[in-house]
Amino acid sequence: MTMKVCGAACGEIYGRKVALDKAEKAKRAEAKRDRIETRERKEKLKTKNDYIKETQTVFNAYIRFRDKDKPCICCGLPLASSSIGGLFDCGHYRSVGSAPHLRFDERNAHGQRKQCNRWGAGRAVDYRIGLIERIGLLAVEQLEADKTPRHYTKEDLIGLKACFREKLKDLKNGG
Repeated sequence: MTMKVCGAACGEIYGRKVALDKAEKAKRAEAKRDRIETRERKEKLKTKNDYIKETQTVFNAYIRFRDKDKPCICCGLPLASSSIGGLFDCGHYRSVGSAPHLRFDERNAHGQRKQCNRWGAGRAVDYRIGLIERIGLLAVEQLEADKTPRHYTKEDLIGLKACFREKLKDLKNGG
């Protein structure tokens, strides 16, 4: 009852299997350590721009998911989505180029059809009209007047990325 093998032949096969299992387990552990070390080395090589890009990607995903059931901020047409890339962007009222300090401001970013955002040059006048309807004139004027520079540190960007990832997760879970 307590024996693991029935005889010498089975014992030899069982012994090889146990040895292979141990070797495979050690190999997987070593591969895991290598992946962790590689990830840490890559993390140390990242520049501030790398962190900005990563945070921007998560922020844009959050805005697109937040606004997926709303109409385009500019033209009022439905925001159609597809599995790859979607048919709408996270459009910024004040562009990231002209107002980089507002790139992660949720009031400044809304779902916008690609036709309006990319090929319509942002449609700033229509965007402003839609923005007033959504957040109110006072908030729009505050956005337009905001010239306060924001100098994000690496830690700030990591925190923002985590914050927007958590907000996206909450939205996806129905919260």
